[in-house]
Amino acid sequence: MDNQQVASEILAGVGGRENIAGVMHCATRLRFKLRDRTRADAEGLKQHPGVIMVVESGGQFQVVIGNHVSDVYQALVRQAGLEEGGAPAPTEGEAKPGLLSRFIDMVSGIFTPVVGLMAASGILKGLLALALVFGWLSDQSGTYQVLFVAGDALFYFLPLVLGYTAGKKFGGSPFVTMAIGGALMHPMMLAAFQGEIDGTGAPFTFFGLPVTLINYSSSVIPILFAAWISCWIERQVHPRLHSNIRNFCTPLICLAVTVPLTFLVIGPAATWLSQQLASGFQSIYAFAPWLAGAVLAALWQVCVIFGLHWGLVPMMINNLSVLGHDTMIPLLIPAVLGQAGAALGVLLRSRDQKRRGLAGSAFTAALFGITEPAVYGVTLPTKRPFIFGCLGAALGGALIGFFQTKVYSFGLVSIFTLAQIIPPTGLDATVWAGAAGAVLALVFATLMTMAFGEPRATAAPAAPVAEPAAPAATPAAPPVGQGETLLSPMSGTLVALEQVPDKTFASGLLGKGIAIVPQEGRVTSPVDGEVASLFATRHAIGIASQGGSEILIHVGIDTVKLDGQHFTAHVKAGDRVSAGDLLLTFDRQAIAAAGYDLTTPMLVSNSDEFTDVLCARSGAIQQQTPLLTVIH
Repeated sequence: MDNQQVASEILAGVGGRENIAGVMHCATRLRFKLRDRTRADAEGLKQHPGVIMVVESGGQFQVVIGNHVSDVYQALVRQAGLEEGGAPAPTEGEAKPGLLSRFIDMVSGIFTPVVGLMAASGILKGLLALALVFGWLSDQSGTYQVLFVAGDALFYFLPLVLGYTAGKKFGGSPFVTMAIGGALMHPMMLAAFQGEIDGTGAPFTFFGLPVTLINYSSSVIPILFAAWISCWIERQVHPRLHSNIRNFCTPLICLAVTVPLTFLVIGPAATWLSQQLASGFQSIYAFAPWLAGAVLAALWQVCVIFGLHWGLVPMMINNLSVLGHDTMIPLLIPAVLGQAGAALGVLLRSRDQKRRGLAGSAFTAALFGITEPAVYGVTLPTKRPFIFGCLGAALGGALIGFFQTKVYSFGLVSIFTLAQIIPPTGLDATVWAGAAGAVLALVFATLMTMAFGEPRATAAPAAPVAEPAAPAATPAAPPVGQGETLLSPMSGTLVALEQVPDKTFASGLLGKGIAIVPQEGRVTSPVDGEVASLFATRHAIGIASQGGSEILIHVGIDTVKLDGQHFTAHVKAGDRVSAGDLLLTFDRQAIAAAGYDLTTPMLVSNSDEFTDVLCARSGAIQQQTPLLTVIH
């Protein structure tokens, strides 16, 4: 679907521009902070063909889009007239989120803008470590050094980068807080620090107060505290200054107060806190590394679903800054590859071509660290593959934890992380344990999903032979007595679902089914049941049958853009209907004249709960004749 259209409909689904208190995006999700959650239509967005899933966690309303989320985000920001990461002015009376929600929101807001760059930098450093091990490059060569500084620059100047993102998140001037980060790493301060280490420097004071000199390069926590203090000072000072001087006096006061305060108090205190966090984690980890590995790896994808994983990201980066390595990131390799293995198991086991296609693309994305398509589109809907992925992760995590594998640079966890676990001394047992744990998770999840993950679709029985006198275009009815028979809601020409000119329907992501090119503008109920949903634009309707099937009838492709024109509803949500009852009427000629394709998919949206959904053969179909059979 067009990104502009998707953005417009998501904007409406979250309650409009005025309901957005903040929005950002990560690798696959739009992360909204809403003023009033009740104005958002989560269920409606879940049914949107351009949305994979909607998750509410950590005070955020998260809309999972997929790998093209940045394009949708840019379109949404332009349409809503928002600054990136920003929102309209806040309104009074907004509910104040809890402490955990605010913490998750703060961390994701600060680190999300640089996660992609961190991943790229980490991969580059990992590949360079691999090149050294195999003798492809020397650490004295110019080629190595140029590529090394390209990969290391972000981490070395991390206070500068986090100063900018923290300033934006805390509501202050990001350039002021970036300048504070730059002050922490100024060559003059680094030279003074080195002089103190060598014993060649004079005592360093500020107006007679002794300054504790620390190397702040690659640090995380000091700049976050300093940025918060600066933004607080800015909010107090800016409105009290005359408009003629506030533009330069406000940053002057922020710098003159915050920078000395950081060197005197904030920096040493935050550095001490960083060291305590790192040593505290190491103490817990050292108690039972294999248990820590099993638990963290098994629960990581659950944390990702609810957005809670952001609470651990600063600790990982802090470990790298304080210790020079991190033992948490390697434990996540089997968590990612476990879901990749589960998706691979579905790919190898399923006989449904559309489901195989979805599982194949999800498997590829998961190998490169993007697990949302696998989790939301393949493993979680049928539950058991997701569980097997988590169990495989626990086994792999226990093995990696037992050997205490470490990572030496930060990055998005993927197959490339295996290059980042190579220590400066070269290949050792920790590297082989990391690779073995990753393979164990992948293979276990694949085999268990193939064996027990989902029921195999039963082979379709042979179609009955048509009588010689029957017209060639008349489809054979699906087998009777093996499940629930769904009747055709309209007369027309059948079209295989994979031939529908909309990738979301054709992929089978929304369920198995078939499509019809209608001969007349009437939609009747295919079953006895209840109207489960009726779109406000009246172009689509959902029916819950007495046999448990959830049926979606979607008249035309992209007809939501008509905003209800040329459609008339004859029922409402909650109405009981019988097979053959009139549901909708529509003006075929007017819709076609407006340039819309009238191909109408009819899907069993919960088809994953059944053994199979069998379709009538291609050709003509008459209204209220057998169309689909849901095999229980």
